[in-house]
Amino acid sequence: MIRLRFSPRRGRLIVNLTAAGLAAAGLTVLGVAVTAQVSVPAPPASAAGVTGPRIPGPRPASPAPGRVRGPAPATALPASAAVAVDIPAIGVHGRLERLGLSRDGSVAVPGSYQQAGWYDGSASPGQAGPTVILGHVDSRSGPGVFFRLGALRPGDLVRVRRADGRAETYAITGVRQYPKDRFPTLAVYGPASIPVIRLITCGGGFDPASGHYLANIIAFGQLENLR
Repeated sequence: MIRLRFSPRRGRLIVNLTAAGLAAAGLTVLGVAVTAQVSVPAPPASAAGVTGPRIPGPRPASPAPGRVRGPAPATALPASAAVAVDIPAIGVHGRLERLGLSRDGSVAVPGSYQQAGWYDGSASPGQAGPTVILGHVDSRSGPGVFFRLGALRPGDLVRVRRADGRAETYAITGVRQYPKDRFPTLAVYGPASIPVIRLITCGGGFDPASGHYLANIIAFGQLENLR
């Protein structure tokens, strides 16, 4: 199975892979929706785009396998919590809850269905690495904050405000749906040499017997204008 643990020294999520593979990854990343009110928009094939950072400029002739190479920001930003998010294309505007880890080592989920949350073990907005934001898809009373996440398209913008007043804008590069037993842990939480963002919610079919959605919808993006 996969175990997610937090390293206070490094301030980042560490992913431990064991022989059982990726089966449990999607189960601990986002909580389940309580009731499926209506069909959840799924990302069409045209929105799939790319999940890794798109590095501007010529590609190296023989890059090291599995490593992302690209320009580092000219001036590294200090850490500062993400406090608000705006995603005009899907009508999301609001403050962010600060999320840590649950007792079982999984990423906590937002306490409100109408408010997304920033995982504070991920990169601060504008820093190299993934900034991870989670939101519920629906509730007993209706759609949640990320109900329309699957409707995003490559090029749509996500603006994240930091506690220090600075705002960073990311461009979506791809939106995909993954079965929860094949959650792309490394693509979401793995290292990146440039600032990237991952937006996560539930999706796919709904199992009324368990009260769980069967998939996760993930939107990938990177800083719009690399410094």
